[in-house]
Amino acid sequence: MTTAHRSEASARPGKDTRPASSSEEYEHIPVPATARRSLLSVAATWFGFPMNLGSAVFGGVIVYNLGLPRGLLAILIGNLVLFAYVGALSHQAGSTGKNFALLAADTFGSRGRNLPAGLLATVVVGWFSFQVGLTGTTLGGALGWSALAGTAIGGVLYTLLTMAGIRALSLIGMIAMPLFLVLTVVALAFGLDTRTSPADTFGYGGAGTALGFGGAVAIVVAGFADSGTMTADFTRWSRDGRSAVLATLTAFPFANFLANAAGGFVVAVGGTADPATDGGGFLNLLTGHSPLLTALAVVFVFVNLGSVASHCLYNGAVGWSALTPVRMRPLTLVLGAVGMVLALSGVWGHFLDWLNLLGVLVPPIGAVLITDRLLRDRLGDRPTGRYRVTALAAWAAGATVAAITHHTSPEFVDPVVGMITAAAVYAAAETAVRRRSAAAHPDTAVAA
Repeated sequence: MTTAHRSEASARPGKDTRPASSSEEYEHIPVPATARRSLLSVAATWFGFPMNLGSAVFGGVIVYNLGLPRGLLAILIGNLVLFAYVGALSHQAGSTGKNFALLAADTFGSRGRNLPAGLLATVVVGWFSFQVGLTGTTLGGALGWSALAGTAIGGVLYTLLTMAGIRALSLIGMIAMPLFLVLTVVALAFGLDTRTSPADTFGYGGAGTALGFGGAVAIVVAGFADSGTMTADFTRWSRDGRSAVLATLTAFPFANFLANAAGGFVVAVGGTADPATDGGGFLNLLTGHSPLLTALAVVFVFVNLGSVASHCLYNGAVGWSALTPVRMRPLTLVLGAVGMVLALSGVWGHFLDWLNLLGVLVPPIGAVLITDRLLRDRLGDRPTGRYRVTALAAWAAGATVAAITHHTSPEFVDPVVGMITAAAVYAAAETAVRRRSAAAHPDTAVAA
């Protein structure tokens, strides 16, 4: 057995019997078997994540441009792509107990991993900033609150929640999902009652022209390209690979499709004044009816957006902790402060440009990770080293082709194009390298 195989075997469930600590986040080592969590707990970490107003905003933008029938189809296809992508990465995480940065080291090299892992650990702080900023503007638009005050309060609360670790993410996910579903139904009931009929809603044809079908699918994929690629930070807590995939299934296609579709229906019933930019945000439909419902709407904003913000900040803190000697909780404070400053500056408002960037740069990373695992299962392991040029080059090729596709062929789904390109380039490069190595060292190849 090679050194790499021995290392991976030691990370599998059942191999590590060290005592587990409820406060330990295992930033630098695989999660031991004694610390693994139940399927419900890990699933709650994932299914509560997409159930947020941000997903409803994106779904509303899609339906505004494509109409309800075509918009829902694009949302479904995007979520199925996410399940295949995130599910494959989750299986690897559940099988090894490794977080994203540790898995990236296996594929990109002990030093080479710094680029993809550092990039993703940084961009998720941008998503944290987006959710914090959305908190302020949502409360300001629906209730007349100061947007800056709402942003500041949200940033502090979400940072403190993240510091509680993976247990807090599971708990808030269990609260966020049912609350989202109930209040979505209430909002749509008010919208149908005052604005349009069910027949008009289902026949909504859209009014925008800025987004094609391929671009709509790309938005769905890009919406979870970063945290989806970093799914190992959540699903490494699963008891095995199968449980990790089942936990992912609750998020994609189910929870995220429901959240996207909810925003689409809000637009179809005429529930937003400016669907081209506000998408399917529906808090305004819940206010002005009774003090109790308004108070519940405020709680909903903080629970709902706090769920996704804390998940993103957790990804960022675990990611940077794995790359540095610093532990997760001190980094949470630092990154939370950075995200709040970005939110208060208004940078988060360029979310469509942000999604386009993520859809180009991030999915090829996961495609290389998945392909590397498949090749190792089929062809055997290979030296890791400090930098693995084939993996880094394949990522660059996938991102380049995705960027060209985005600008020249918007009818295609550029994240998928990038993933296919990266996987193909990596598989071809690795096969060529192995053949040259076998030709140069035939005795070693026969022994292997």
